[in-house]
Amino acid sequence: MTTRQKVSFPSAEATLTGNLFLPDTAAPTSGIVVAGTWTSVKELMADRYAERLADRGYTALSFDFSGFGESGGEPRDVEDPWRKVRDIRHAVSFLAGHPAVDAGRLGALGICAAAMYMADNAARDPRIGSLALVAPWLHDAEICEAAYGGADAIARKIKSAREARARYEETGEIDYVPVVSATDGRAAMPYDIDFYLDPSRGGIPAWPNRFAVMAWENWLTYDAIALAPRITQPTLIVHSEDAAVPDGTRRFHAGLAGPKDILWSQGTQFDFYDQEPQVTLATDTVAAHFARTLR
Repeated sequence: MTTRQKVSFPSAEATLTGNLFLPDTAAPTSGIVVAGTWTSVKELMADRYAERLADRGYTALSFDFSGFGESGGEPRDVEDPWRKVRDIRHAVSFLAGHPAVDAGRLGALGICAAAMYMADNAARDPRIGSLALVAPWLHDAEICEAAYGGADAIARKIKSAREARARYEETGEIDYVPVVSATDGRAAMPYDIDFYLDPSRGGIPAWPNRFAVMAWENWLTYDAIALAPRITQPTLIVHSEDAAVPDGTRRFHAGLAGPKDILWSQGTQFDFYDQEPQVTLATDTVAAHFARTLR
């Protein structure tokens, strides 16, 4: 039977809070660090995947990044790719030092935007022996232009981010807009997305649905596709043509330097967060990948 423990560990700037899911075994197991979508807290989807992996014999850690959820850190709810990569490295250190984990068998699972951050850490961190990405959002400048309305729209978002950053540095005030809204055109995702707006799915009190405008520049200038040639670990991707930016996934997969596998499945991006059969299919495929590659 899987056990969940609330844990905390230091990162570069703050104490992070997570949930450690432990399988019912006395022997040390492979350790997997798990993270989810941009702006998310661990309860949205990382907990779900971590618990499913523990049910399959892995010790799995989900956690809140600096400035999000139950973790410390300021400013709050700012999507900073580089800060998140640093946090992942500290989460890996926590797992590697835990008595339930065999430090020689460490893996990483990124869902949606965390695919970029887990890939970035894997490119730098030889402790990660295996990488898995589910419904990955993997972008570069070309993909961002296609996703966010072209070069002029990108330039306007970056300008607004720099203005918001200057205001924060001068006053300490953060300009927020909704992450998701069907009625507010300023939202980071100005759409009616049921997963985020439905309280029975992702619209939970722990997730404040706010996006810091000053985060746009770092988000839009982050290049995940360029990471692929630096990743030598065995890498699995589970995705769908109906999910987020499949072209980014194809280009990333083509560029990977190490052993690689990809499963094209069915479903929308949000199905992979909490719906069946997508979650079970993804978890089973990821668990089998880690079983083959973490030995």
